[in-house]
This record gives sequence, C-alpha cells and structure tokens, in this order.
Amino acid sequence: MRLDVDLAALASGTLADATRLQLNAHEGLSAQNADKLVLVIGQPRTGETVLSAADLLQRHARMGAGLAEGLHGAYAIAVVDAAKRQLLLFNDRMAVHGWCHAGSGGRLRVSDRADTLADGAAIDPQAIFTYLFNHVIPAPDTIYSGVRRLPPGHRLVADAQGTLVEPHWQPVFSAVEKPDFDALKDEFRGLLQGAVAREAQRFGSGAVGTFLSGGTDSSTVSGMLRKVTDGTVHAYSIGFDADGYDEMDYARLAARHFGLNHHEHYLTAEEVATGMPQVATHYDQPFGNSSAVAAYHCARVAREDGRTALLAGDGGDELFGGNARYAKQRLFGLYEHIPAPLRSLVMQPLLDNRVAERLPGLSKAASYVQQARVPMPDRLHMYNLLARLGLAQVLTPAFLAQVNPGHDQQAHRAVYARSAGASQVNRMLAYDWKYTLADNDLPKVIGTTTLAGIATAFPLLADEVLDFSLKLPDDYKLKGQQLRWFFKEALRGFLPDDILAKKKQGFGLPFGVWALKHPQLARLADDALGSFGTRGVVQPAFMHKLRTELLPAHPGYYGELVWIVAMLELWLRERAPQWRQA
Repeated sequence: MRLDVDLAALASGTLADATRLQLNAHEGLSAQNADKLVLVIGQPRTGETVLSAADLLQRHARMGAGLAEGLHGAYAIAVVDAAKRQLLLFNDRMAVHGWCHAGSGGRLRVSDRADTLADGAAIDPQAIFTYLFNHVIPAPDTIYSGVRRLPPGHRLVADAQGTLVEPHWQPVFSAVEKPDFDALKDEFRGLLQGAVAREAQRFGSGAVGTFLSGGTDSSTVSGMLRKVTDGTVHAYSIGFDADGYDEMDYARLAARHFGLNHHEHYLTAEEVATGMPQVATHYDQPFGNSSAVAAYHCARVAREDGRTALLAGDGGDELFGGNARYAKQRLFGLYEHIPAPLRSLVMQPLLDNRVAERLPGLSKAASYVQQARVPMPDRLHMYNLLARLGLAQVLTPAFLAQVNPGHDQQAHRAVYARSAGASQVNRMLAYDWKYTLADNDLPKVIGTTTLAGIATAFPLLADEVLDFSLKLPDDYKLKGQQLRWFFKEALRGFLPDDILAKKKQGFGLPFGVWALKHPQLARLADDALGSFGTRGVVQPAFMHKLRTELLPAHPGYYGELVWIVAMLELWLRERAPQWRQA
C-alpha cells in the first residue's frame, strides 16, 4: 500500500490531482468525498462497533485531528483533508498496524512498509548500528535514510506549517486505593473472555486457532477460546530436539486440561536453514528476533491445516509484570533508599573497585553496587552484547566514525522519561510496551504469520485489558519478588498449577547449538558472517573469533549475535547487495 500526497497541489486542484493511492483490496479500505480521503487498515472500534472508512470520514468531520480520541482496537488511519491542506496519520496503542512516511516540502509519501517508500534511499549507517544494538530497528527510525516509522499510539499532522509527530494516547497509571481481589478477578476474567470471543467471532470459530507454547499467556488465550467456542479448538506448538529449549510437555498439559486439538511440530535445523532467508527478506527492514523462524513454521503448519487466523498470547508479561527483569530492577532500586552518606562514604569506596570484584566474599556486593549506581533505563543495557564486547573491538573505525554510539540509549531514555512520576515497575511496563512489544514481539508474530498467509490477533492486548492493568496496584503486578501475582492468582483454578508455576520460555530457538552441529546451518552461518565481514561494519578479525572461538565456547549466548548478523546479511543481499560502509 502507498499513498502519495502533494499538499501544495491541494490548494488549487482536486483530491485526484493531489493524491495517488496504490491499494490492494486486502490491505485496507478507503472512502472519500469532495475534499477528504480516508484510508483505514485494521478494525478501529468505538465500543464493540467496528468503524468503516466511511464512518471515519464522518468522524473526522466532527473531530478533526482528534479523530483517534476514544478509538479502540488495532488500526492505522490516514486522512487527506484538501480544505485544510493537511495530512493526518494515526496508529493504535501498540502499533499492531502502523505507518511509515517520507518526504518534505509538502510532498509526502505514506505506506505500511518502509521498503515501499525507499525510492532509491540510501541505507542509513546509524540504523545498522541501531539494529546491532537492539536486534531490531525501533520506531521512529528505519533502515532507510529519510524514511520514518510512526511510533505506537502517535499521530502525524502535516500541513503548510510543517510536520508534527506526537502521542494521541498516553497511559495513566491510577491504582485503585482499596482493591477488592474477588471483584477484580471477576472483571479481569470477563475482559479476557470478551476479548477472545470478539476475535473468534471476527475470524470464525472454525477458522481460528492459537499459538500454544505452554506458557501462562498462550495457555490462557487457548483456554478462553475453548470456553467461548462450541466446536473444536486447534492449538499449534513448536518443539525443539535440544536440551533446555523444549517445553512441549507444558503445551501438552494445557491441551489436555482444556480439551484442545493439539498439533505438534518439531522444528529441525534444516527447516531453520531454509526458513532464515525467507523470513529475513520478508520484512521491510532487518529484523533479528531469533524466534521468528519458529513462529513462521508454527503459522505455516496451522495454515496447511486449514486455519486462516491464529490468536497469540503476547502482552501478559508486559501488562501484568511477568518479566524477570522487573524483579531484578526492584532489588537494584532499593539502593536509592540507602542514606546518601552511607552510599558515598562507605559502600562505594569499599565495593565499587576492581579489588572488591575479585574477592569471593565481596564480589556479589560489588557487582550489586556497580549496577545499582547506573540509572534507569541504562541499567537494562549493561549486558547488551555489543556493549559487553566493546564497540572498538567489534566495529571498524570507519563505521564508528559514521555513527553516534549514544543514539540508541538517548532514545531509550526519552521513552522511559515519558512515564516520569509513575512507579519503577510501571515505568518499565510502559517502556516495554514500545521496545518489547511494538518494536519487537508484535512485528515478529505479524510478519511471520503474514508470510505464512494467515492473520493474527492479540487478545491480551485489547485496549480494555490494558486499561484494566493501569488500575492495578504495584504489588498486584510485582509482589515482593513474585512476578505477575494478580494475573496468576486470578487465573488459579482456570490454568493448571504446573503452568502457573513454570518459568517463561516461549519459542526460543537453539540456533547456536545447532549451528555447531548441523552442516547446512553451519554453512549458512559461515557464509553470512563471512560476507558481512566484507561490508566494512565489523572487524574481520572479530568475525573470525566469533565463529571459531566465542560461539563454540558459549553457543547459547553468542549464537544470538551470530543470528542477528546472519539475518542482517541475508536482508542486505536481497535489498541492498552492493551496500558497503563508505
């Protein structure tokens, strides 16, 4: 899909003179009158009513740039207003659907994919660095110079005065003062059931299935679908024949518990090797989430089995406090409450030094103080692969001279600062809604299901469920060191106890282990690393060390770096084969 708009031409011509729309029927719907054009992707709602492009045309006449106020659901909306010589873009809270935009001087181009707007645009070296740092390229950046992506929950207003990008929705955390657990539990279960039922009705109960990893979230969605569906519920799971990676037993437990028709597929190294180029080149820019190939094969199996849509369980951790780093960072946050004189005069001189790091009795305390002194959100990146290895040891001097190494941390700080005033756990949740969900996990699922020819939806991220999470007290999300306390207690009796007690895993891929053992995958990795080593980004000596020393010594850890470099190289081969760092 692509929309080209000449704002200057709107003053003297018609919409037809000033706009050009390339739209396939399955990509979205449009409506227009004499002076307005509306394009919508997804299903924006008011209450349970889905709004068409024609409905949005009328809504814009009433609300103008406030069009998105009170809208719910997953959507991307574009409005061309000839009378005001204005272009408006909106996307939903999590950017399940979204826009990329490019252009200047009143000539603007809009698409749901960055590559559609490339038009010969150069690969941005800063975006290459961003990808290596984040393993994805978070909005508003894209891989192309001059092409931007609209961040989640934002709107763009372009007119004669210029272009403004700003949030149209921001979370307000407002915990209930005297929570009634039983009432909240009933409300929560009702909201979950309603969100799943809405998607089942939208796709058709026989056509929709679920991703089932065996974790809390996917099991909840699968169980709720069984509850609202009269017929058979099909659930799809990926397994790995590798120690420490397979959790098929939990998926089987959930399937038995809820009476699901369970479809198991054990992924092979050969399928990963053939799937990597397919997945890498499907995305509009480099994308390095290492579970993407597993998600693709899971969706492929479901499509071949007759499903046309899958419900995914993404979002439960990020709304209700389920990631281990939330508990870990709470411990570090306690350091701030120690009296300042004790910290500066005793703890820091005693523990923040290399001698203390090496002493058995003090090493853990020294590590704690060193990490606790780093402010949030920088502390979250202390174990970043690129930072831990050392930029100068990994990247070439010529490449480093072309980029700002602090760009990404500055962007992360800005996102974290938006929720200033909220508690630390809530600030981390809001931060993860962008960086973990909107920029990473959701594109993984959406991209791979689209590649497989299947639709997807995220019931746990329904706006009403998100709004419910905003009113939960902190200790309902993180009770001491107990993760997602309310979520688990509210679903006790619905989910099996063993699933409630298990640790989060998902469709993690044993890529590093397999890359050492399987010839086809090893050849693909070697070839990708070797050719990327000629592009002037990474020092060839480090690339050789990564493959011959680091990966064999720690395949689980360094396999992630091999993966992200290989996926970047596979994308560049297809989209920019001649690109080299100048």
